[in-house]
Amino acid sequence: MCQLLAMNCNVPTDIVFSFTGFATRGGGTDHHNDGWGIAFFEGAGVRHFVDYQAAIESPIAELIKRVPIKSKNVIAHIRKATQGRVALENCHPFVRELWGRYFVFAHNGDLKNFTPTLNGPYQPVGTTDSETAFCYILQELRRRFGDTLPLLDDLKTAIRELTTEIAAYGTFNMMLSDGSVLFAHCSTSLHYIVRQYPFAEAVLSDKDMKVDFSEVTTPNDRVAVIVTEPLTTNETWTPFATGELKVFIDGQPIA
Repeated sequence: MCQLLAMNCNVPTDIVFSFTGFATRGGGTDHHNDGWGIAFFEGAGVRHFVDYQAAIESPIAELIKRVPIKSKNVIAHIRKATQGRVALENCHPFVRELWGRYFVFAHNGDLKNFTPTLNGPYQPVGTTDSETAFCYILQELRRRFGDTLPLLDDLKTAIRELTTEIAAYGTFNMMLSDGSVLFAHCSTSLHYIVRQYPFAEAVLSDKDMKVDFSEVTTPNDRVAVIVTEPLTTNETWTPFATGELKVFIDGQPIA
């Protein structure tokens, strides 16, 4: 199946280090070679890059590794196709508008016989179970809350109910963000780490690369990285529990 990567920060931060290790799994150290994508929130906008080539071979992925695009919320995905052909329209993350803001979504897993009725404006362009699930989530959020952005606690409750419902059809590890908050749901495997002062050195597990974060940060910075499998060999990553939904704001999980 696919793999997920997300970053949530209290100040705009680049994801070059984490993405370099993550992208190596897209046809290099692992077999996720059926496309990839990444989305960066910037103000009210989203920089969105997808490619049906393997991340290890994609010149667009090379651009992301070399250009330090800074964002407070990033979602990335490398694909191992289970449903839907290898094509641009089936590459995650997917982007849609709700409540006058962009939502970005990516999924790792395989949903069997998931055929919800989609009778609103949210319709899949491609043929993946993932995009169908995303459209269903947005449809149901709009049905519950109308045209008004709900309070965070109400939104979290709704997303927890929807992810539990969808996960009954199979594996549903997912990332969802509107640029102000990041939701992460685990069916089988997700891990996270919060990097904050005092910062230390980190060593990638998939590539001969390390960085001393104390040299490129300030004492006020805080960065949460969420990923399917840990990216570094010398840091302690916290695993999600099965069925757990976590909410990240300003570089840390909230209660």
